[in-house]
Parts: sequence; C-alpha cells; structure tokens
Amino acid sequence: MLILGVDPGSLVTGYGLIETAGSKYRRIASGVITMKPSDSVAIRLRKVYDGLVEVIDEHHPDEFCIETAFYGKNIQSTLKLGQVRGVAILAAVHRELAIAEYSPREIKRSVTGTGAAAKPQVEYMVKAILKIDESFRKSDEADGLAIAICHAMHMSAPQQRFRSWEGFVKEHPERIRK
Repeated sequence: MLILGVDPGSLVTGYGLIETAGSKYRRIASGVITMKPSDSVAIRLRKVYDGLVEVIDEHHPDEFCIETAFYGKNIQSTLKLGQVRGVAILAAVHRELAIAEYSPREIKRSVTGTGAAAKPQVEYMVKAILKIDESFRKSDEADGLAIAICHAMHMSAPQQRFRSWEGFVKEHPERIRK
C-alpha cells in the first residue's frame, strides 16, 4: 500500500510517500513544495495544489494523510494554514483518495514514542524507521514522511470495532451459545 503524508505550510509544504508491507516501511518519494514570500496567497495555494496533484499522478498512492491544523497565537497564520490544508485535501479528493488527519502530537507519539518530541527527534526516528542515510532538504520533508508513518501504524494497529457486547453479538451471532 502506498501512503502519501502531507505537512502543510504556507511557505513550505512537505510530503512523503511510503510503501507499507506489514510492519515494514519504505520511502518511495519525498520532498517539499516551496513558495516565495512575495507570491500572493492565491499563487501559493495553486503551487501547493499543482505540486500535490503532480505527486499523486506520478505515484498513484492509495491513501492520503495530513496534519491537522493547530491553533497558535497568530490567527492570520492559522487561517493561511487552513487554506493550504484545504487545497491539499482538495487535490486528494479530486484524485479520489481516502483521507486521514492526525494531530501533531499524535504524529510525534507514533514516530518517537512521545507527543512532545522536538523536530530533530522526529527526523532521527524517520531516518531510522525508513533506513535513510542522507539529510532532508527541510524538516518539512521529514514531517511529511512522519505523517505517512503515523497513518501506516494506525492502519496496522488492531481496531476496536465494538463499543459494547451488544455490538459484538450483533456482528457475530455464530459465536454465541444458546
């Protein structure tokens, strides 16, 4: 299965594409989409959309995952991040990909074991998990891969499907003795 992880940003959007086979992960592609600060917001959004569509069309991932928005003190930054997330999700929707979202703490916890990990810890663990020797161009690239790894780990973890015994009995009547 191919998973595309996206770390949205208004100046740098990172992405990482991994292939999963059981509990083994392999990097297929990763990189960043960079925008100029002098570009208008509309031009930046178009670059993110076009860049992600290009990655999707080249590699045909099965799943798309993205970091959720976090709320900072600067409302303008939060709004811009929301716009970038919107066009990234739209690129996935237009290519009919399944979409998942994870919080920054959830991503860090999946990759490093702690939700309070620093960026260097995330980069180190991404390199270790994917057996990468070279340095990343920007930390956003490692973050895109971390999001994809987080999604792969969530998909392979056993899911709690039943909230009650009644739900289990309804799903599996053959397992109940009468």
